[in-house]
Amino acid sequence: MQKSAEDIALNSQIEDLKSFLRAKDLRFYSVLLEATAVVTAFDVAITLSTMRRRARASGLFPTGAKPLRIAVVGGASLRPFADLLEHFTATLAGFEVLLWIGDYDNYIFEIVDEDSELYQFNPEVVLILPSEARCRFTGTFVDPLEIQREQADTVVDDLLELCKTVHDKSGAEIVLGNFRLPPSFDPGSARFTSLSSDYAFRKYVNLQLGFRSPSFVQICDIEFLANRLGTQKAIDDRTWFESKQPFSMDLAVLVAREFAQIVKSMRQAAKKVVVLDLDNTLWGGVVGDDGLEGIEVGTTSPRGEAYRHFQQYLLSLTERGVLLAVCSKNDHDKAVEPFLKLPEMVLRLSDIVNFKANWEPKSENIRQIATELNLGLDSFVFVDDNPAEIDIVKQFVPEVTCIWVGDDPSFFASMLQDSRLFEFRSVTKEDLGRVDLYRQEAKRQELQSTATDMGAYLSSLQMVADVSSFASIDCPRIAQLINKSNQFNLTTRRRTEAEVHDIASSPDKSAFIVRLQDRFGDHGLIAVVIGQVAGKDFIVDTWLMSCRVLKRQVEEITMNEIVRRAKENGCDRVVGVYRPTAKNGMVKELYPRFGFATIESSNDETRFGLDIDAYNEIETKIRIQEVTHGTK
Repeated sequence: MQKSAEDIALNSQIEDLKSFLRAKDLRFYSVLLEATAVVTAFDVAITLSTMRRRARASGLFPTGAKPLRIAVVGGASLRPFADLLEHFTATLAGFEVLLWIGDYDNYIFEIVDEDSELYQFNPEVVLILPSEARCRFTGTFVDPLEIQREQADTVVDDLLELCKTVHDKSGAEIVLGNFRLPPSFDPGSARFTSLSSDYAFRKYVNLQLGFRSPSFVQICDIEFLANRLGTQKAIDDRTWFESKQPFSMDLAVLVAREFAQIVKSMRQAAKKVVVLDLDNTLWGGVVGDDGLEGIEVGTTSPRGEAYRHFQQYLLSLTERGVLLAVCSKNDHDKAVEPFLKLPEMVLRLSDIVNFKANWEPKSENIRQIATELNLGLDSFVFVDDNPAEIDIVKQFVPEVTCIWVGDDPSFFASMLQDSRLFEFRSVTKEDLGRVDLYRQEAKRQELQSTATDMGAYLSSLQMVADVSSFASIDCPRIAQLINKSNQFNLTTRRRTEAEVHDIASSPDKSAFIVRLQDRFGDHGLIAVVIGQVAGKDFIVDTWLMSCRVLKRQVEEITMNEIVRRAKENGCDRVVGVYRPTAKNGMVKELYPRFGFATIESSNDETRFGLDIDAYNEIETKIRIQEVTHGTK
């Protein structure tokens, strides 16, 4: 059988890896990442995993970070699947892994027994792959639907209770695998008329697991992965009978990759901005040469319809809070014409938060967009049909993720969908209004540019802040900010949504948020503080803010609240922690600015102290609404 271009490329990469491994060549790591990103065949993935282990043993593979402790339990034999899981998590998610593997079909006992090796391992993430044999209706085909549904609900209840038990006993984040759907025709129409069939029973259970999972449970959607691969290819009965492997070999690769994606999403925010080329990217043709009448977009031609479909997908991204920007080599007047005059255009100028159409290098324009939006370049995705422009941006703005869409618009939307760059664990109210937030910010900037006195400008904004303790309804947004804020972030400690929920109820934590609104609109939740009471010290474990409200005295009202809470908790001193990163240099002198003195300092961390009695509350131009008080 003739090998595909992908197979040939992978075989070449494997030969290079073998050579680099023998020579201890540091290029090994980058080639390994490239190969792992595209591998789909089980045997090749296992080869890559084995080579990575050898490189790690020889000191070639990057190590040194604290490993992520992952446990895998389930109703199947978990080797060599767990080897794939470790490999993908280490390479694609970027976490060194310390792995514990449960015994075959012993997961219920391992979870229920508080003295089991599972809890002695002290996992941070637990993957549960429940037995498919326990997910089926045990009655008869003639049992009433209510009985069938009751039994399916019991399966869901039992699985979620197991997840809760693991989380309560270990504090771990749970990844729960759902169930494949059987590929056979049997039992005919009962597949969709009765929960007595395995197909319908599992489909119902999968839906309920997704609907009812708490914040500390993430679903590994094995049903979707099996359907994407093909349900017949996802099941290998012979392998199950011979060695009790949980999946077919090809599905095992997909599930391991998906687990790595979930782990990555727990600690890394989705991308925030899509920067778009125009000609032959949003429409067919070159508007400067072909004119409005000569470009393709809309339903009058297959290519035009494909471009319109791509625009529809981009518009749907804005509904999740993703921002759209334009970066085009074009005359500005010509570039905006389709947005203003073509009725077939889905996107309008109001959907674009920043529009750059000029003849400057796109790399410089993208840097300018990042500055004007006050967002990090690593939150940007650049989309262009021109490979030369893609290469230039990769070279001069390496922080930006680039997608070359090629020349067939039929695939543009699916390329972005399958990039996995815009998958949010949850969508909050603030996400839905993000485009409006940036429009409002433009009005504030316009007002500031005409103001001659900063105090008068701040007063004119008519700012009102709401300060309140963590509440369950806010935990998704709080977790988002914790995991994506880099610049105004004193410690850059990342936390999952489940950990945020735990902090909200912890007796030794005092955590609060700040919301801000002004006469132009509502900024939403823009600051997060997590304090910990340790004797007479109130330690500021986490303090982060949205950069769009810098220099508007939010820092001052936040410090006032920190001191107030320290007093309420009977503390004599506030201890502020600063952990330097490549991006948070702007807050290096924040604590000294408020009168803190250095307690101790190292390359990794500096601790500052402030005697509470020496602090005088700072007056600001922000009116504080009633604060949700409490010593927590």
